[in-house]
Amino acid sequence: MKPTSSGPAARTLAASLREEREARKVGLRVLADELGILPQLLSAWEKGHRLPSVEDVSAILALLGIHGEQRDRIRTLARHAREPNWLASSNTDLPFALTTRLDLERTATAITTWSPLIVPGLLQTPDYIRSIMENSAVTIEQADKRLRVRLARQKILTRRDPIRFTALLGESSLQENVGDSGIMSDQIDHLVAMSARSNISLRIVPAGIGYHPGLIGPFDIYEFPGPPPIASVEHACSTAFLHEDTQISGHQQLAKLLRKVALSEEASQALLREATR
Repeated sequence: MKPTSSGPAARTLAASLREEREARKVGLRVLADELGILPQLLSAWEKGHRLPSVEDVSAILALLGIHGEQRDRIRTLARHAREPNWLASSNTDLPFALTTRLDLERTATAITTWSPLIVPGLLQTPDYIRSIMENSAVTIEQADKRLRVRLARQKILTRRDPIRFTALLGESSLQENVGDSGIMSDQIDHLVAMSARSNISLRIVPAGIGYHPGLIGPFDIYEFPGPPPIASVEHACSTAFLHEDTQISGHQQLAKLLRKVALSEEASQALLREATR
């Protein structure tokens, strides 16, 4: 049986409690003393090793001075923390969806991404990201913040102990005009450079091969050294994080199917080089 603390909502709750405490510069031991618990227990809650009760979460939020909508959102996470799947289903949940994704990327040992129409975020250049933001319903401040966060996320690919990243790209993602031709040319050059790294496998699924289930939409699969995998499916205003065995196995089978129809790594690199000519 899967540990309840390894689900997406539980992981987001843990990361949110840690972020809120650190944002207010409150020491872990200080907060534990105020709660009347051992620092080791609070640390276990913040690392997601154990699940606090809704009452415990309410006490933490009160001591940190968190009220209103943010308090309600974190309490909602606490109520759903034992559920295997979690849907961040509205714009107000998007910050929590990002918190979850950052935690998954930080703790995963391997990520498999299927992106049929755009270059996945971990492989986007700054100009490509800016072009996306300029055509999205976000303010300049939000766009700048998202750019910085996305570039920081990419460091998991180049750190000393880099994550294993399998990127399955639809050929259509190379044909979309995101920005001008210069931006796309630089983006494809970046894909060629990143695909040469030993921890990255980049393969392109050709366009025009007929129907396959991957056409339904993009997804990510996160694998961990201990807990079971988690999959995510992202849309414009919602992100679903999936943890049930049937959901995970279904996406793993789909990734296997996409590998069968994808070009080899060598053929994919050749296609990328041809696209820049």
